Amino acid sequence: MTSKNIEPATLESGNRISLLRTLNIHLREIGDSHAIMEVMVADLHRNYFGGAHGGLIATLVDTASFFPRPLLPSGKSCTTTNLAVTYVRPAAVGDVLTARSELVHMGKRMASVTVTVKNQQDKLVAHGTVTLMLS
Repeated sequence: MTSKNIEPATLESGNRISLLRTLNIHLREIGDSHAIMEVMVADLHRNYFGGAHGGLIATLVDTASFFPRPLLPSGKSCTTTNLAVTYVRPAAVGDVLTARSELVHMGKRMASVTVTVKNQQDKLVAHGTVTLMLS
């Protein structure tokens, strides 16, 4: 293993990430240019107003961006350099949020990813863009 390559990520290894386990976020799918993560909003995710905390949604956007097959699943080391999240509607306790990332560009040093977060009624909750630095 070189400094530029790490052990390729799998559904199993992705689901062992301690923060994701703490937040009950699950990696559901690794695709050729996409990934899917899911969480059921619970009391532990509540903000002051009783809905899903924006940090939960930002975590979904950020983390889902790493798992399209050409990135972590291929053993590429990467780190977030930019994260932008637009919140469209609130999510309530009991909602199931699904984040789908799409790799839109991958160069030698940078990757660009878009992510949508939808609820169980397929309504958009948030969307975001992530820039990853590859090493």
